[in-house]
Amino acid sequence: MAFKSHVSLLVLFVLVPILATAKVTSLIAWLPLQNPNDPHVVEIAKFAIAEHNKEAKASLVFITVVKGERQSGESQLIFGSKYRLLISAKDGGATAPKNYQAVVSERRWGKELLSFQEIKA
Repeated sequence: MAFKSHVSLLVLFVLVPILATAKVTSLIAWLPLQNPNDPHVVEIAKFAIAEHNKEAKASLVFITVVKGERQSGESQLIFGSKYRLLISAKDGGATAPKNYQAVVSERRWGKELLSFQEIKA
C-alpha cells in the first residue's frame, strides 16, 4: 500500500508538471508582425533601446524596426505578449547603423527587456 502512495506522489509532483509544460509550450508560436512600423511596435522598440542604454551605459539611437514577431498562444492570456524585434540603431557618433535583436515582454502593468544583442551581418 505504501508503494502505491509513493508512485501516486511521483506522478503528481513529477509527471504532471512535465506534461502540463509540454502542452503549453506546444501551443506557443512566433508569428510575424504585419506592420513592423506600427506605432505600438515602434514604442516597444524604443523602450528596448532605452532600457539597453540604461543597463549597458550605451548611447544607441533608434532608427527603425526592420522586422518583428509576436509570441502567440495560451501563455499570452496569462503572461502578456512577447515581442522579438530586429531593430536598426546607431551608436552615438557612428556613421552606419547596426542591427540588434531585442525580446520584450509586455504585460498590463508594464514592459520588461528580456534580451538585447547585436546581430552580426
